[in-house]
Amino acid sequence: MELKGKVVIAQGGGPTAVINQSLVGAVLESRKFPQITRVYGAINGVEGIINEEFMDLSQETTHNLEQVGLTPASALLSTRVKPDAQYCKEIFSVLKAHDVRYFFYIGGNDSADTVRIVNENAKKSDYDFRAIHIPKTIDNDLVLNDHTPGYGSAARYVAQSFIGLNLDNRALPGVYIGVIMGRHAGFLTASSSMAQKYPDDGPHLIYLPERTFNVDKFLKDVHTVYQKYGKCIVAVSEGIVDENGQSIVASLSDSVEKDAHGNIQLSGTGALGDMLSKLVKEKLNISRVRSDTLGYPQRNFIGSISDIDQHEAREVGEKAAQFAIWHKIDGSIIIERTGFYSVDYKLVPLEHVAGKTKIMPNEFINADENNVTDAFKFYLRPLLGSGFATAHRLRAPMAPKILKL
Repeated sequence: MELKGKVVIAQGGGPTAVINQSLVGAVLESRKFPQITRVYGAINGVEGIINEEFMDLSQETTHNLEQVGLTPASALLSTRVKPDAQYCKEIFSVLKAHDVRYFFYIGGNDSADTVRIVNENAKKSDYDFRAIHIPKTIDNDLVLNDHTPGYGSAARYVAQSFIGLNLDNRALPGVYIGVIMGRHAGFLTASSSMAQKYPDDGPHLIYLPERTFNVDKFLKDVHTVYQKYGKCIVAVSEGIVDENGQSIVASLSDSVEKDAHGNIQLSGTGALGDMLSKLVKEKLNISRVRSDTLGYPQRNFIGSISDIDQHEAREVGEKAAQFAIWHKIDGSIIIERTGFYSVDYKLVPLEHVAGKTKIMPNEFINADENNVTDAFKFYLRPLLGSGFATAHRLRAPMAPKILKL
């Protein structure tokens, strides 16, 4: 028996460069089915559902949808609201009132948990309903997924940024510290390693939240690299912690900002880079030390979109509609790697993904815990997509000196 009714699609959490491909895939695939009466997009994620702010995407042109798919950031706008049980109950009440039978939420592990709770409300009410979590996060930290849509493009941006930083640092040597997004998982920071082409290329040091960060060891590492090359490039995750599990930002600062969920504010501040730069200057007596926090461009830079990332983001959106409407099942879509390079998509129970965090496996982190292995680079390279540019150096011989013999 066909389940007739509306589809609601929402986008939650941090935007990515390819999140709209998932939206467009879900919309266009859903519009193919005669039992779908309308396809709605909720403005501002779950907040839009609560406030009944629905855009009727059944009336959007296919051409414009395709153009939106090529555009970074959340076309439906997003939210940082983390719904509790009561909030999810209200979400379900609104969906039921609008005769919504299919709910697709594009987001990370918190979004998966929202889908799970809403779906449980439908079951308790004996309301015939299908809910699908569509994966998205630049952090690449959704469990069971080989990788997550959004990560490949963000990783491409970080890698390309460090290629440029290598060139700058070679021309005018010094110590450079780049702070990269990643509270619990270091996948994005690790992608900076793809800039390592020549033997003296950076990042020479990479610090991830999966390993304890020791300030004394950090200074020793920087000193060793600087003595060897006369320069040093460092990539560091914003979420690095000390031996007590305390954020390095908090341990080095007298006052820290917190977000609405009580988490220490890591993004939107240059505090970590400034603190580490100050340590290097004062303790190692190196004058030329610079730091940057890469910030929002990591998520949505239109010039660094991976075609592989785009294609897979589109397909997970399409698969959401197929799983829910054709097969009448709920769950979270995961990406599995099936070769070098190919993928397949599967549906797993929502509770297998919701609220869980994947971290970098041990084989991706070097023994000194200050860089990554070739195994990680082998894993990452296809996700960066085609046309990934590399730097080149002059190699012509030097002319003989005449006056300075």
